[in-house]
Order: sequence, then C-alpha cells, then structure tokens
Amino acid sequence: MLATLASKSQCPIVYCNLVGGNDELVLDGASLVFNGRGQLVSEGKKFDEDFLLVDLDRAPAIARESLPDEEKVFTALVLGLRDYAHKCGFKSALLGLSGGIDSALTAVIAVTALGKENVRGVSLPSQFSSTGSLDDARILAQSLGVQYDVIPIQPMFLTAKEQLKSVFAGRPEDVAEENIQARLRGVILMGMSNKFGSLLLTTGNKSETAVGYCTLYGDMCGGLSVINDVPKMMVYRLSNWINREREIIPAASITKPPSAELRPDQTDQNSLPPYEVLDAILAAYVVQGCSVEEIIQSGFDAQTIRRVVRLIELSENKRRQAAPGLKVTTKTFGMGRRVPVSHRYREY
Repeated sequence: MLATLASKSQCPIVYCNLVGGNDELVLDGASLVFNGRGQLVSEGKKFDEDFLLVDLDRAPAIARESLPDEEKVFTALVLGLRDYAHKCGFKSALLGLSGGIDSALTAVIAVTALGKENVRGVSLPSQFSSTGSLDDARILAQSLGVQYDVIPIQPMFLTAKEQLKSVFAGRPEDVAEENIQARLRGVILMGMSNKFGSLLLTTGNKSETAVGYCTLYGDMCGGLSVINDVPKMMVYRLSNWINREREIIPAASITKPPSAELRPDQTDQNSLPPYEVLDAILAAYVVQGCSVEEIIQSGFDAQTIRRVVRLIELSENKRRQAAPGLKVTTKTFGMGRRVPVSHRYREY
C-alpha cells in the first residue's frame, strides 16, 4: 500500500511506527521509508527502538527483512513482558515451574526480558508430581541461572482435606480436590509476590484458556499471562526454536505428554482432543469465525467439534477473570473477542 502511494504521488513516504508494550498490545516498530519511485530504501528494527538517517535521493532500494514466525512471536512476548513489568513498577518476576513446557517457555521469556537475576522459579510439588517433572524444573532453573525454591503443597493439602472432611463426607474425591491443590499453589505464589514485590506470571497457553482447562483462583492467579495468546502447537515450535543451538529447555519437557499432575496418571489428552486437532478447531472457530457446520464440512469429527465449541463458550467466565495476556495473534480472547458470559445462544 505504501509503495503504491509513493509511486503514484511520486513523493517519498516516511512511515513511522510506535514500538513497545501497551498492556495487551505489543507494537512492533519496523518503521519504513519509501522513495518517490515506490521503492523501500530503509527499514527500522523490529520490536526495538531505532534511529534512521536516510538520503531520499540517493538511498538504494532494499528488500524487507523477514524473520521466522517463532522469532517474531518470541521477541514480541519478551518486549511485551519487559514493558508491562517496567511500566507497572515491577523490577522482578516469579512463576511456578512445573517441569512442563508452558512454564519452561514462560521462564525463558522472563529471563530474556528481565534478566536472570530478576526471575524466581518455584516448584510446588504434590503427591502426584513425578520425579521427572521435578528434575526437569530443577534442570531448567539451573540452565537459566534463576533463583529456585521447592515448596511442597502436600502438608497444606492434607490439612485442607482434614478441615473439609466432615463437609465432604460421603462424596468421592473428584475435581474439587484437584482444584484445591491448584489453588494452594496460587496462595503460595501470590504470597511470595506480595512479600517480595515481584510480578507473578501465569503460564497457561491459548489452547487451555480457550476450553477452560485451567483453575480459577489457582493456576490462573497472577499479574500477567505471558503466553495466553500462544496456541499449544506454537508453544512447541517456540520451545524447539529456543533449543536450536543448545538445550535450554529440557528435552523431556518438550517430548513428554502434558499433564496437570493433579491425580494419578493424568494427562491433558485424557480430557482434551490432541492439541493439533484442538488448535485447528480453535483457529477455525475463534480466529476465522467459521460456524460449527463449516468446520464439520472441512473434515473434523462432529462430536469433537461440538464439544470443543461448547467448552469455549462455557469458559468465558474464567477468561473474564484472568490476568491480562499479551496479544500476538490476529484474534485473542478479551479485547480481540468479546462475548457475554450470560447468554443462551447455541449453534451446536
């Protein structure tokens, strides 16, 4: 568009873009300069401040610099977190390290944005936490050079169950006990955030947020949701990109089946479709605005689609109470996709 305008008017165009984080928005810079023939002659840095000196009469034409999608998303998240923390008055951040890929990716982003000396990782194991997950969390913290604490939640969980024993009498253990564990973790992390004045980062991804695979007042506690707009399959792509030269995120965190580890032998795929299927449905329904019938016609299982769409709509109340999240896709939840909580509309 700019090249066409410059060529038609035979007049140079200087296109100056803002750069930096503004709550959910991340403004990417990359200002452009075109000569009167519609040729690009200068381009500012992406996701960073820049200063350009351009001779509009003599500057040679150049090609636009292209970055891999993974690098663009990662750099945008780093910039968004850095500016959010600084503009809100935070010098440090903390987050729970589960040994999984989501918290690992969030930790790498935090260290890149704020420096390893300003990031604290906390492992909060329960009786269901695997040795492998604890090892992966420790190895990641050592790899990043961040302060690392281990605070078991089992004593608090047993006390909570004892306190609720008479109230829960006659009822089997279920999701209520699972969520108590997640909320105990939230209490500890929020307590540390208050005590040390650190910004608590939540680590849920877009795929989980979309279908409500998260615990209100539990793992959703925090001041900023860093990868809230990053689908799970992009989480894998980003993690592999981070490890392109050396292993920073433990390989096991990337390859093992994702799990909340709130009950024995639990994995995400016990409750959700495979993430590649889930992300494809989310892209069609949330981003592209396709109807259920249109998605079914594209070849997906009808029952799976209707279940996912129902989960998306039922989870709006959770998303409304979530921490603000950085926007990196064309349509994010919240400011990018506003729907009422109390509605009875159904198309499935």
